[in-house]
Amino acid sequence: MRAPIGNFDQARPAADCLDLLTGPVAAAVRAWTGPVPAEQLLFVDTDPDLADTAVFLEHYGTALLDQSANCVVVAGKRGETTTLAACVVKSATRVDVNGVVRKHLGARKASFAPMDTATGETGMEYGGITPVGLPAAWPLLVDAAVADTEWVLIGSGRRRGKLIVPGKAFGQLPGAVVLEGLGVPVG
Repeated sequence: MRAPIGNFDQARPAADCLDLLTGPVAAAVRAWTGPVPAEQLLFVDTDPDLADTAVFLEHYGTALLDQSANCVVVAGKRGETTTLAACVVKSATRVDVNGVVRKHLGARKASFAPMDTATGETGMEYGGITPVGLPAAWPLLVDAAVADTEWVLIGSGRRRGKLIVPGKAFGQLPGAVVLEGLGVPVG
């Protein structure tokens, strides 16, 4: 099947590609419920060497910039307590870590989590982290612009491959809160 966005000729339901996903992502796809049917979670195979956003867009088309999102892991600290959370913002924006994230988590300080923490705690590869399959206890902060996008290209848990998901599906993920202004323009 042709993907609803981008120039991907071989989009397949993610449920038919579980062996190409990390364990946590495959488990989340297998257990998917809610108003967005599991058949609408699509997988497209992509080159793992092109997983980083700028290189990916250069190869697969800059038109995807407004239809893609990044998922980053952040750490909020208050005293001795550290809270890990994930943030999903449009690829053309950056996460407002010191504003929206810090306030929402009730943290005195917030920063991007170290790579080994992000990959170790999620069971996903750096450059492929996705909100599908994150630890259920984590807060998942989703920018409203992502939730309002018809179809969103996002990581699949691995550097190889991407998921294409209806934007409204992000709000039905465990721990999800849709927030205005989470993603701020770059520059």
